[in-house]
Amino acid sequence: METLALTPQLPVSRNLYSTPSNNLANYNFEVVRLPADDIFVCQPYNKKGIYKISIHQGHNRVHYAGKVVEIKERAILFSRPNMIYRFEPIGKQHPAYLCVFTIDFFDKFANIASYPLFDPEASPIMEITQEQLDSFTGIFHGMEKEITQEFGYKYDVIRTLVLQLILDGLKQQPAPHLQLRESNSAIRITGYFKELLEGQFPIINPSYRMILRHPLEFADSLSVHVNHLNRSLKQVTGRTTTQLIADRIIKEAKVLLQDTEWNIMEIAWSLGFEDFSHFVKFFRKSVGSTPSTFRKNTVV
Repeated sequence: METLALTPQLPVSRNLYSTPSNNLANYNFEVVRLPADDIFVCQPYNKKGIYKISIHQGHNRVHYAGKVVEIKERAILFSRPNMIYRFEPIGKQHPAYLCVFTIDFFDKFANIASYPLFDPEASPIMEITQEQLDSFTGIFHGMEKEITQEFGYKYDVIRTLVLQLILDGLKQQPAPHLQLRESNSAIRITGYFKELLEGQFPIINPSYRMILRHPLEFADSLSVHVNHLNRSLKQVTGRTTTQLIADRIIKEAKVLLQDTEWNIMEIAWSLGFEDFSHFVKFFRKSVGSTPSTFRKNTVV
């Protein structure tokens, strides 16, 4: 189960999701109103595929995937499974809303993973106006109201409200990479591949290890032939399965070398390398320097 750990230096009302709530455990959905002082760090709980949508008001820096985004006033965040992020408060904070739901919550109602806002390559956070914040807040109020009703189809109403959040979010950020794309086999397979690949990152401690590293392993997990997987990825991204995997491993290796104090053997092992020398050769071929040299030359 995912843990939403609150920063210890600030007063907080409770430790959200340290254990599953009845609503999330039984119905795969929960909506929470966060007090002004609840600043949170999100760690992955993976197994059930948890999605989160939250609205925030206040001056913050948001840290995710080795990036930092500064939000001066208001923002909405769309978090996909396994995504780790942290809010760094800068100014006064105001109450916020958060809803969490699993992939099973939508079942055949909608294919949530296909929406561009949850694409690993899309920015998960966007600044919004006061008018937009008021609109999103109204939708969260509607969720709070519906969840207390004795209506047999209340969760269908809530699904519709969550979809309204997502679709309204898409309207606010109609960037080219967020446009709905033609739904064909190659695009679907590419989306599933990205989900499997990104689901293994970020690596948050040296005891965690990549499980899927080779094209055949991904193909088996997706129940497709490895050649079909490679053709699909090449058609959609212009790169082969091996290249995409290597690119993501190098990206994570750089983050771990820059942002952790793990020794390089620990990093190599966590990235699935049995042979330390193989990792060094792999890194040097892609980056042009050894891991140790890259770490020394990185300005923290």
